[in-house]
Amino acid sequence: MKNINSDKKVLSPKQPALPAGRREELLKVLKARFEKNMNRHKGLVWDRVQAKLDSAKAREKLRSLNEMERTGGEPDVVGFDKKTGEYIFCDCSEETPIGRRSICYDREALESRKEFKPKDNAIDMAAAMGIELLTEEQYRQLQSRQMAGGNFDTKTSSWVKTPSDIRKLGGALYCERRYGRVFTGHNGAQSYYAARGFRGELRV
Repeated sequence: MKNINSDKKVLSPKQPALPAGRREELLKVLKARFEKNMNRHKGLVWDRVQAKLDSAKAREKLRSLNEMERTGGEPDVVGFDKKTGEYIFCDCSEETPIGRRSICYDREALESRKEFKPKDNAIDMAAAMGIELLTEEQYRQLQSRQMAGGNFDTKTSSWVKTPSDIRKLGGALYCERRYGRVFTGHNGAQSYYAARGFRGELRV
């Protein structure tokens, strides 16, 4: 699928709203993906999702979705929270988003490396994009939703939000799918790999 935003600028709260042309192109991409993958959001209707995205309050959300798309996440709706009235978007690329790989877990881990530092870290990148890293539970829910149409991360892996007690000991968690099952593993938070990135969630 065509990359709709070729620049590499990181999302900033001071950035203006998306230009009208880019906004319309993004909405077309999201609509096409929504309609192609109805197994991810059975019972939901695109017109209601777009009504949310068209609201004045959604400007920042659209910028976040644009960043998810630009970095290879292929965001799509994976649920609706009846309590809050929010649609839940998640990165649904087949493998972990290509524009967010070769990164360690967080800033502390990044700064702890004396040499061969990665370009960035998952926690800061997610914050700059305006999204949240998936928890292990959310990752497993995402994988279960996708069972009817394929599997995620069969060749790659994704950092997931790590409990503080594990992080305090220097570790961080990641998830992946191998042999038809979802596995949770651990590495030092400062580690990074060409095949590891992260998936995020955005509520609209």
